[in-house]
Amino acid sequence: MSRMAGSWRCCVVAVLLGLPVYAHVGVMTRAALQQALPAPLVVGERDAQLPVWPIFQQEATATVLAGYAFESIDLAPIPGFSGTPFNLLVALDPKGAFLAVRVLSQHEPVFLDGLGEGPLLRFVDQYKGLSLQQNIKIGTKANRGGEGTSANVYIDGVAKATASVRILNQSLLSSALRVARARLGFAGGQDPGQIARVRGDTYAPMDWDALRQAGLVQHHRITQAAVEEAFEGSGVERPVSGSGGDGDTDLYIAYLNTPLVGRNLLSEPGWKHLSSRLDEGDHAFLVVASGPHTFVGEQFVRGAVPDRLTLQQNELPLELRDLDLDEPLALPPSLRGADAKVFRVIAPAGLDPAQRLDFALRVTREKGLIYPERIARSFALRYRLPTSQVSMPATDSTGWLGIWRARAVELAVLAVALALLTAVLARPTWIVTTPARLARFRIGYLLFTLVFIGWFAQGQLSIVNITGVVQAAMAGRGLGFLLYDPMTVALWAFVAPTLLVWGRGTFCGWLCPFGALQELVARLARVAGIRRIRLHRALDARLKWVKYALLATLIGLAAVSPTWGDRAVEAEPFKTVITLGFVRSWPFVAWALGCLAAGTFVFKGFCRYLCPLGAGLALMGRVRRLNWIARRRECGTPCQTCRHRCEYQAIRPAGTIVYEECFQCLDCVAIHDSPTRCAPLIAKQRDRVIPIRALPALAGSKS
Repeated sequence: MSRMAGSWRCCVVAVLLGLPVYAHVGVMTRAALQQALPAPLVVGERDAQLPVWPIFQQEATATVLAGYAFESIDLAPIPGFSGTPFNLLVALDPKGAFLAVRVLSQHEPVFLDGLGEGPLLRFVDQYKGLSLQQNIKIGTKANRGGEGTSANVYIDGVAKATASVRILNQSLLSSALRVARARLGFAGGQDPGQIARVRGDTYAPMDWDALRQAGLVQHHRITQAAVEEAFEGSGVERPVSGSGGDGDTDLYIAYLNTPLVGRNLLSEPGWKHLSSRLDEGDHAFLVVASGPHTFVGEQFVRGAVPDRLTLQQNELPLELRDLDLDEPLALPPSLRGADAKVFRVIAPAGLDPAQRLDFALRVTREKGLIYPERIARSFALRYRLPTSQVSMPATDSTGWLGIWRARAVELAVLAVALALLTAVLARPTWIVTTPARLARFRIGYLLFTLVFIGWFAQGQLSIVNITGVVQAAMAGRGLGFLLYDPMTVALWAFVAPTLLVWGRGTFCGWLCPFGALQELVARLARVAGIRRIRLHRALDARLKWVKYALLATLIGLAAVSPTWGDRAVEAEPFKTVITLGFVRSWPFVAWALGCLAAGTFVFKGFCRYLCPLGAGLALMGRVRRLNWIARRRECGTPCQTCRHRCEYQAIRPAGTIVYEECFQCLDCVAIHDSPTRCAPLIAKQRDRVIPIRALPALAGSKS
């Protein structure tokens, strides 16, 4: 049973009805949904083809469609960092606006016992009233300065939970877009957030002829001969008259949204009136017809959909509706008596102004007298707005690629730091020349790891990465959720191959922010005069098995009980210290501080004895192919210098390195290469015989 979050803190419906909330399937029933939605909304029967419920509203004597309600997990089960997807209750109106978004269940570690669910629920509340037609971006209030003129809508993210809210955003938009495309008439398969936008800065005075030459007003002529050819063989064809074009029809199409067209064909008050009639994302087209085949039929009603003129884009029908606009138009004298109407395409249709628009004029004739047969032919009228009038979407900001691009600078800094670390570990000779140089480099790098990788970039690898993969595998889901945290992926991409070369020590000794903090605190404690305790070798060896037991327990719980697995990973204090910066309830803070305090007495005790992630890396590090730490014959027999100096107790009495417990601190490498610290080298210097050579005779001396 999934975790319930209290009234309005997870699922209003579940709390009211006491419903169980399962992690991997939708849980809502029609009765539950009806209680969640206030009157006068009425929930219809669940759709047989798509897992959605239609919502109706009573207006006078008519019942109209008010929207659709659905659960995100049924349509876009994108796993979070625990491996379990968010489940959101979403209600969309017929124009693609969010009527409501509520959290049914979630297993994000940062929101379970870290920040709590309050920030998550406040984040979700921001979606109400926003539309799928808008390009929704997660940012801060600082982004909102140009909101009035921007195509983007910014909502505030949640500090320390950036990746989690991005996964929620993707889950919400992906599920809602699927419903909108299938039920609300959005353009076939295209993300409304990624359509082009009409530029509003292109105005210049132009007359009709100039607009035609610029391709902004496009002309189509349907000749009488073309019409008769289309009807040939139907029995309703007519002879072509030889009147020199009197039977031809001229049609003109113009896209009024661009100021270059709208402001030139309408008066200034008319342009303002048109703009006030259009909702955000709506489109307005002027169609003018002169000749026998017009789009205005005898039964045409103002404000209605024309029956002779149609529009498609990407083979998807888009509804044209007359705007009933009586504003005077700046038409040439030859078109003053022509049929001219302004039609609107509403925003949820998903029309892309940068793509071709396929208008069609339908010509119908009748055959027979008593029960006439109607025969129709359509004539294509293609229109494409010049590219100079549109701005193309820059990137996909809702997917993981956009997230990676947004963090390009952080990733570049990390790449430089990892390249430096690789160079030092591959050729440590220069760094270990003197103890002071090694100490300065190590302290500097650990500070970088703690501050930049940990607190700033939130790049703390965690046992949650492993348990999340286990849960995803058990549920048969992919691992795409990992891509929403670029720093984690980049670190794993570096750490994985280093396991083959050096073992676990590269991460545990240099790249773990919590490990870095432990070591820095221990160094400060030593400066303060706190003496460390060195455990007996046998006790140390037994305690190092504890972390493997914890690892096995956490993986087992992740496989059989995601809820208990989410709770058990709190044995790891990384989230409290690094992700949340100690902003958490006191038991978690006390545990984290206790781990740090213990490390001042037993050097990095948590890392050596309790860390389940370290245990996992140690197991994976057994694929290591190199014994990269140099040893001498005298190491262990009789020399024990390195073993006694090793703070991690990772060197056996025989002198061999236990790489599964080695943190790659380079202290033993520095001792091995030092003629003043390595006992075998010192002994060799003492035993060295210095030959006595005769001095050369001085010039001019007598024999």
